[in-house]
Amino acid sequence: MAFHPTDLIGYGAAFLTTVSFVPQVWLTLRTRDVSGVSLGMYSLFTVGIALWLIYGVIQRSWPLVGANAVTLVLALTVLVMRLRYGTQHSV
Repeated sequence: MAFHPTDLIGYGAAFLTTVSFVPQVWLTLRTRDVSGVSLGMYSLFTVGIALWLIYGVIQRSWPLVGANAVTLVLALTVLVMRLRYGTQHSV
């Protein structure tokens, strides 16, 4: 596997966008407050991340694979918490 200097851009973007979810996940796990979490948005987002992960695997783009694998776990964590602790009426 050859490393190209422009991969640093991909890895940097992957790291920053993935890490940006950690505070939301941490807060949601700690407080179980999901009142501000949109079920529709997180459902669509999680499916989108899964598709990006599949695409990254097909393309053998390791920045995409790594970032989307971690982001999928984080997004699924919030989505599961939203489904478990959310009210029936909020969207």
